[in-house]
Amino acid sequence: MLENLSISDFAIIDHLEIDFSNGMTVLTGETGAGKSIIIDAVGLLAGGRGSQNFIRTGSNKLLIQGLFVFPEDGLTYKVLDDMGIDHSDNSVILQREIYRNGRNICRVNGMLVNTTMLKKIGETIVDIHGQNEHQELMQPERHVHLLDEFGHKQIGDTLTKYQETFDHYQQLKASIKEKRGNEKEWSQRLDMLEFQENEINNAHLEVGEEEELVSQRDHLLNYQKIVDALNMSFSAINGDETFNPLDVIGEAKNSMESIEEVDPQFREISDNIKNAFYLLQDASDNISDQMDLQEFDQGHLEEIEERLNVIYGLKRKYGDSIEQILKHYDNVVKELSTMQADQTTGEDLNEQYESTVNKLSDLADELNTERHAVATKLEEAVHDQLSDLYMAKTEFKVNFEKLPIGEFHRYGTERVEFYMRTNPGEAMLPLSKIASGGELSRIMLALKTLFTNMQGVTSIIFDEVDTGVSGRVAQAIAEKISKIAQKSQVLCITHLPQVAAMSDHHYFIEKKIDKNRTKTSIIKLSVQKRVDELARMLSGTTVTDLTLQHANELLKLADETKK
Repeated sequence: MLENLSISDFAIIDHLEIDFSNGMTVLTGETGAGKSIIIDAVGLLAGGRGSQNFIRTGSNKLLIQGLFVFPEDGLTYKVLDDMGIDHSDNSVILQREIYRNGRNICRVNGMLVNTTMLKKIGETIVDIHGQNEHQELMQPERHVHLLDEFGHKQIGDTLTKYQETFDHYQQLKASIKEKRGNEKEWSQRLDMLEFQENEINNAHLEVGEEEELVSQRDHLLNYQKIVDALNMSFSAINGDETFNPLDVIGEAKNSMESIEEVDPQFREISDNIKNAFYLLQDASDNISDQMDLQEFDQGHLEEIEERLNVIYGLKRKYGDSIEQILKHYDNVVKELSTMQADQTTGEDLNEQYESTVNKLSDLADELNTERHAVATKLEEAVHDQLSDLYMAKTEFKVNFEKLPIGEFHRYGTERVEFYMRTNPGEAMLPLSKIASGGELSRIMLALKTLFTNMQGVTSIIFDEVDTGVSGRVAQAIAEKISKIAQKSQVLCITHLPQVAAMSDHHYFIEKKIDKNRTKTSIIKLSVQKRVDELARMLSGTTVTDLTLQHANELLKLADETKK
């Protein structure tokens, strides 16, 4: 149940705060006063599509907030639990803000949610019935949804299984079509991947290999330069038979060692000479070892150049380094494995497809049988409801038309359309072709009455559903809405005094000009004010004593009817 609604800067509404109660609440007022705007605000809270155009002129944002309470076993709490939203105080606050810059902020009990989540919650809270639902009756493709809604308990499981199988059928059908249409490209891709796998695999690449090969190649290419440098260095350190620089430094070392105890400075000089002498000795030994190791192998150089050419060729195709080439190889192996698996399973696609078609056909037959049974119940139930609405001689029928053999759609293998005969002796024709506005209102109200017990929503909104009716039909519609309000909270916008009189709570919506700005206000009417408003609705501009008497009588009759 909606307990409180707060609206700020929405269309011509500056700020409104309304408290609602159980039962039937009507909103009345002059055309254009803002009655439907209030319903639109509730629609936004229930996840309806928002727009910056809703924001009041001169404001940066609009803000709508609603406080709802539900029975503990209500569907809403289950949805909230699935979303991880706390509702420990047994109430739910929905809040929505829309900004000029396009930002759309939705909250449920303070938790940010997206509009999809808000809509999922809203579907369990509010059912808004307006002129757009009349249009739904005029669209035959929507009739199957109304029938399924009525018979959800009987056909829900079968419909779910059918649609799951239908989705699988569509996937298989698309896969087969894609496979047949892309067989050439698929084969070319498979050949290319197999070539790349073989080329990289046969190269036996190792990380760090390229750097090592480059080093070996550079060494061989500089062989003569290296040998000459080693010889010259060795000769420079060791001299020849006439002069040996290392021996000379050794003599200097011995001389300084003889006096290093005399003065600390002599010791420092002695240590430096000794370090230099030993370092040169080590260098001489290392140079000698390197000279023994040097060897030029032209064949090895050619092998290195050939191996590097292989690596450079792979780098041009598959990456800037051996690491990238190997990473590309891993991706190739994975894709190739998938394609090869698809190649194997692809051979089974036709078998899977045929099996799924058979299963889908069986489920469709089961669904059709259940739908026909539900249709009979709907026809009887609608007839009973229409009798209460002065359409007792009207016949309502659910017509089924089979699709061509082998054709499936998401809702079965039969088209569903509502047919009517409004006058005995006339032909049974599609509802969309013969129903008037008043008849549509009554048919939709009959369906809504039937669905109310099944939907589980706590608030039902009727937005001018009494369009095109008057007199005793208007009274019948008023009584029907009042009966619905015994099980669910009902908010109703109406221009009919008969409907307004049947309400438990009556609000008057008024539009005023204040400082050159249009503002909408709302007033809960007392008993006397209700009489005045009903008199206005009865007479129009001029209210007479007789009109007031009629209004009083209308309220008394409504109270007696409700009792």
